[in-house]
Amino acid sequence: MIIKVLKKSLVLFCFLVFTSTFSQTEIKNSVLDAESFLPLESASVYVQNTTIGTITNEDGKFLLVIPNKHLKDTLVISSIGFKSYKVPVDEFDNTFDVYLEPDVASLDEVLLVAETRPKTGNDIVLRALEELTENLADSAYLQKGFLRHKERNKKEFKWLIESAITLYDPGFDTIPGEDVKINVDQVRKSYDLRDVDSLLTYTSYLRNRGVKLRSRNLNRDTIETASLVKAIKWNDNRINGLETLFHGKLNVVRNSENPKALFDAEDILSKHMFKLDTVLVENDRKIYKIQISESFEHVNLETKGVFNDGYQPKGWIYIYWDTYAIKRIEYELHAASKAQRSRSKTLFDTYLNHKLIINYKEYQDKMYLNYVYYETPKLVNVGVAQDDPRTEIDESAVNKEERYYYTVQEILFTEIITDQDMVTDELSKSWDADIFSPKPYDKAFWKNYNTLLESEEEEKLIQDLTQRYSLYKE
Repeated sequence: MIIKVLKKSLVLFCFLVFTSTFSQTEIKNSVLDAESFLPLESASVYVQNTTIGTITNEDGKFLLVIPNKHLKDTLVISSIGFKSYKVPVDEFDNTFDVYLEPDVASLDEVLLVAETRPKTGNDIVLRALEELTENLADSAYLQKGFLRHKERNKKEFKWLIESAITLYDPGFDTIPGEDVKINVDQVRKSYDLRDVDSLLTYTSYLRNRGVKLRSRNLNRDTIETASLVKAIKWNDNRINGLETLFHGKLNVVRNSENPKALFDAEDILSKHMFKLDTVLVENDRKIYKIQISESFEHVNLETKGVFNDGYQPKGWIYIYWDTYAIKRIEYELHAASKAQRSRSKTLFDTYLNHKLIINYKEYQDKMYLNYVYYETPKLVNVGVAQDDPRTEIDESAVNKEERYYYTVQEILFTEIITDQDMVTDELSKSWDADIFSPKPYDKAFWKNYNTLLESEEEEKLIQDLTQRYSLYKE
């Protein structure tokens, strides 16, 4: 009898330990500017000394799932240029909004600290690139993250996919020739209506295979859906695939040692100029705010099969004053050459062709990717000429509301794994960066996985897309 009681007690004890270890606490709220009362977008919300965190959406709202073992740890809510808010996780109140007060350092005071410090924006950025070997991870690691990829025209969403991904990085400048790898682990949502209006993509796909046709000579009803989907997938991987985002020029910091990189240290000032604007504060640390502008050469992305050149850069870069670590990049490419301005305005009705935001977070004295946002317009519709600036466009055949998509990729990294045994074990598995890969929905997996909170507008558009997708499939 005593033995049975002891066994039951042991089972109960193990159950309580298990549930306390793996149970979660959900916190959610809004973060606002204490002076303007406006929502703060992209504010960081994280548990101190861990990799658990998220960011606020455009409405200033966030949702974060935290394992209960961290209830006594400190929750930090911070934004560059504002005083941070800190509170124990178990004392956070979901019923009250969080207000952050502005916090700015004295630029003159910072510049007079020491004569040996760089004082111009150009010199500070060059110093930051020199310090990458110190500030980026120097050994292999994994990052777990959440991807939201969406495409819409001016009226409605056309595609939405949400995935859990793993990023492998061999470490900055440690293993020559070994590249970053990406795997799609799970899929949460996948709605795709693009085959309805993607004939231009189909013509590009055919031209790539030596068949010369124009989209206006095609009829959607005569093309098999499977063939059109194959063309769309080919175009996505060519322009907006995950490997393109991480392996190419858009990974501006990680790939800066590539001679063709956007931020190539040897040639960066030929295409970019950097002007020191002010010094801000985040978590009691000073941060340089530096403006990015054009230099004497245009920025060229050299995308195969697409006229993706002739741009001038605009934006901001934020660099820690003490370590010269890059904290955040807000980077835009605007049409600058005559040919690109003509193409961009006619096809997309905008000169802004690329918008990139990259956030880094510090963990164990190294900087890791925290958030990536990439937006670009993509030509899709019938009646539009080939992607060539020399080609005239028949405006009467163009539906200006539907002829191109806004393509947006957002990635929130929620976990960093530096244990080398775990890294090696993960690498032994097969890796697939294809966001089209069909995967069964795993409800239990997503229940405890941190994701990006949709804005109110996005939530409504996603509901509309869900209904239209169901009707379309029927």
